[in-house]
Amino acid sequence: MDFKQLRAFLTVCDTGNVTRAAELLNLVQPAVSRQLRLLEEDVGTELFERERHGMVLTEAGKALVGYARRAMLELDRARAEISGSSTGISGLVTLGLLPSTCDLLSSPLLKTVAEAHPGIRIRIVTGYAGTLAQWLESGEVDVALLYGAERSSSIQVTPLIEEALWVLGPTSAKLRKNQPVTLASLAGKPMILPSTSHGIRTLVDHACAVSRVELTIAAETNAMSVQRSLAIGGHGLTILPAISVAEDMARKTGSAAPLSDPRITRTIVLALPANRVVGQHVRRVADLLVGCVQEATRRGEWFEGRWLGA
Repeated sequence: MDFKQLRAFLTVCDTGNVTRAAELLNLVQPAVSRQLRLLEEDVGTELFERERHGMVLTEAGKALVGYARRAMLELDRARAEISGSSTGISGLVTLGLLPSTCDLLSSPLLKTVAEAHPGIRIRIVTGYAGTLAQWLESGEVDVALLYGAERSSSIQVTPLIEEALWVLGPTSAKLRKNQPVTLASLAGKPMILPSTSHGIRTLVDHACAVSRVELTIAAETNAMSVQRSLAIGGHGLTILPAISVAEDMARKTGSAAPLSDPRITRTIVLALPANRVVGQHVRRVADLLVGCVQEATRRGEWFEGRWLGA
């Protein structure tokens, strides 16, 4: 097994097609097929089902994907560190951001890192807190922003921001910033919420249990963009962090109000792995990320966010 075989395997996995993979790898199709055959001979089983409409991973192939991606990521990290600036800190840092924070933080962080440490290369991935926590534990992510609830013995966290949950709906709902909506008033109304595995859903379900409120779930989705569009489209109300409703309020594409009685908040934390050594380049990026979060809060760009850091 070598890196050429793993690269071919992952490219075919991503494209589902040997011909397309060969184009992306700048190889002829037989060369890619040969790399796959050698890899399958090495592991002793087929990794793909050769179907009419493309290449489909077998169970063995699905098992190999995670290991292969981590192996290639480690190689990328090594290359970035070796080929980086000889006079400064260098390396590849994979940063995990929540969907609600990515647009706000990506640009200022990249600018700050480029100015302070031009030898550091940033890779940004997005996902929900549970997924990011898993990636952080497995080594696929170096540093991440998570909800405070996503803690484990293999992750060290630093609280950064507390933000309240708000109710979002269409403009016809006439929700107002200065008129909080009680949890009890949502009973009987159609609600668009994340699935039960999502951190915000856990917070909402707990509040409902304590307050003895039963919500009517019209739809569930783990895509924040879908959650927003369904609510704005009039299919029901939804509950999101304040930062996620700010744009709809500013553009007047939807209406929103803070949730009250009880007031539900989530805490955004900086998360680093506790199960492995954290490189100096990762710590520098983590420090700069904290600075960007603090600055966004200071400027009021993090809508209704309360800074918790020192």
